[in-house]
Amino acid sequence: MDEVFKQQIYEITRLIPKGRVSSYGAIAKAVGYPNHSRHVGKAMGGCPKDVPAHRVISSSGTLSVKEFQPKLEAEGVVVENFRIKNFKKLFWDPLAEL
Repeated sequence: MDEVFKQQIYEITRLIPKGRVSSYGAIAKAVGYPNHSRHVGKAMGGCPKDVPAHRVISSSGTLSVKEFQPKLEAEGVVVENFRIKNFKKLFWDPLAEL
């Protein structure tokens, strides 16, 4: 995977505010690759510790990694059955918010 692509993903992800979430697809679209959400997910798998990967979830509002639940809950995000409650309200769209 291209290193520049990964760095762009990490930079966008670092901008997601605490208590908010974004999706793999929204991040992919923000870096100019709208059909590459799986690549974003793959890049997040090995991201640096300062990248809040727990704030990036599926577009359906479902957690991809169950270990992210405690981190999200510590930020005030309510998770029920691996789904973000009030997902649409908490969704952070980088194209709209930057």
